[in-house]
Amino acid sequence: MKHVIIGTAGHVDHGKTLLVKALTGIDTDRLVEEKKRGITIELGFAHLDFDDGTQAGIVDVPGHEKFIKNMLAGAGGIDLAMLVVAADEGFMPQTVEHLGILSLLGIQDGLVVITKCDMADPEWVEMVKEDVRTHVEGTFLEGKPVFTVSAYTGQGIPELRQALKELVQKAAEKNMRTPFRLPIDRVFSVDGFGTVVTGTLIEGSVSNGDMAEILPGGVQARVRNLQVHDRDVETAYAGQRVAINLAGVKKADLGRGDVIARPGSVRTSLMLDARLQNLKNSQRTILSGSQVHLYHGSAVRLCKVVLLDRDALQPGESCYAQLRLTEEIAAKRGDRFVIRFYSPLETIGGGVVLDDLPRRHKRGDQAVLEALAIRESGSGDDQLVQLVAEHGHSLPTLEKLAAPQNLDREELGRSLEELTSAGKVLQPLPGRYLAASVFDAIWDSCRGLLEQYHRQNPLHAGMKVAELRQKLLKNTDQAVADAILAALAREGKIKAVADRYALADFAVHLTKRQSAIREKLLQTYRKAGLEVPGLDEVIASFPPAEQGDCRQVVESLVSGGGLVMLTPQLCLHSQVYAQVCDKTRDFMAEHQELTLAEFRDLLGTSRKYALAVLEYYDKNKILKKDGDVRRLGTGF
Repeated sequence: MKHVIIGTAGHVDHGKTLLVKALTGIDTDRLVEEKKRGITIELGFAHLDFDDGTQAGIVDVPGHEKFIKNMLAGAGGIDLAMLVVAADEGFMPQTVEHLGILSLLGIQDGLVVITKCDMADPEWVEMVKEDVRTHVEGTFLEGKPVFTVSAYTGQGIPELRQALKELVQKAAEKNMRTPFRLPIDRVFSVDGFGTVVTGTLIEGSVSNGDMAEILPGGVQARVRNLQVHDRDVETAYAGQRVAINLAGVKKADLGRGDVIARPGSVRTSLMLDARLQNLKNSQRTILSGSQVHLYHGSAVRLCKVVLLDRDALQPGESCYAQLRLTEEIAAKRGDRFVIRFYSPLETIGGGVVLDDLPRRHKRGDQAVLEALAIRESGSGDDQLVQLVAEHGHSLPTLEKLAAPQNLDREELGRSLEELTSAGKVLQPLPGRYLAASVFDAIWDSCRGLLEQYHRQNPLHAGMKVAELRQKLLKNTDQAVADAILAALAREGKIKAVADRYALADFAVHLTKRQSAIREKLLQTYRKAGLEVPGLDEVIASFPPAEQGDCRQVVESLVSGGGLVMLTPQLCLHSQVYAQVCDKTRDFMAEHQELTLAEFRDLLGTSRKYALAVLEYYDKNKILKKDGDVRRLGTGF
């Protein structure tokens, strides 16, 4: 499913929060002071549900000049912009500043909403519309729709909702191949749970149990629980507003402006090389050596701007620059940032990071300027990606890539890190690389195989892992093949069901009669416990007209993990099998070996059923037969 964040922007008291409430039914003002003063101070969040089942997150950002810092903290994760202008006031200073910030952050699409149309006559509203079109000329909102609405009367809200739905449908998919990263915009504690952070997941996906690194401090923690829009989820994806409950850290260990990321995936630095842009409507010239405030994600840093090819950057110009910070920052190549003048605070420009860990440069060094031009064009990246792609899905190591080309291993390693961070190269196994283009080709083949399997076996939960591995990645090392399949699952393209894989959106659909048969089968096997009748006997207990369906439902239950098939005739209910495994685990924790007689007595059953379980364990390498005893197997 696509995950998109819509961000409001505009001058204070222009009706952004009421507009969000009219669209979603959610009041994003959560602080008492906000309610009292009638303005948004902190970031507010809501979700917009569409009639086709898709959902978008909405970030309601503050408009008041004093709270521009909070606005910038929320703007970093925005995909689509909703610029809000009040009909009774028109374009105002913060409207202009917000529009400039959205442009600097690389937002490509959105629309304009004129609010409070119930407070102005139609002729005035038309004049405001023309004024809006003039102000957005030359920006990403030029030529975009302008909607006139009233949050009080509901005028124009259905049409606006439909337009937002169409924008969400057109929005580009997030890159799920990059390691997860979330700039923290809020930290708090919950009794009984501990430390919780919130933010917009801007890259990758994160799951319960994952390890996370808090930067720039470097403290590590475990993801204990995830919530998206107040609902517990197993995995959160880029483009979602996420609350993460962290185990192993205290609230004092982290704060707003920090970044949570997969350990080792983001570096910290006191310098950044960048393409710097001075806004065309800026009232300031940026001089080399100027002190500015740098806004990146939810972080704010004081830094000095060193222009590398000139002494001054005029409004509307851009150049290469090195930003030298007073505190470390966790950034990546390709990140967008905004700078504000030191005093008085006003937005003057921004840009994109070209190198997140540069050496200190001398101004006017032609070699440095040429190297930055290559980085900006990405031509060197393309060559390295092609080199990785030539190895197909064998997952070459750094050494294997470097040796034939006689490349410097340290520089190659750094380049591969950057390509992995950008999602152009994947790392399904530590230190083993796969080109994104090759991965896409594997996915196309995988999708075709699973679509065909689902058509032919609509009641099976999915294709067996071993079968998919053999058909999709024939003659590939099993560990490599399993890592590639796991990478497809992490991206949400396929899902694991028991010992099978299925397309992520596939579900078994039973008829009413088949559903009734399913419940009767599960009841029969649950009640029988270990000493179950043979499969033919179970099927014969059903009326002849239902026996064909019964066999199909048994296959569906086995494929989905509801039943465990020990032999072609003996199945166990999954709960019964889990109890057997618990007893086996407890026994093997205290003993080196297990005999058939001991296992029979442990389960309190006959030799027939004990042997069937042991032979199933042997087949799946849970235990290993050694003469007359069993020992731990590799799959235990």
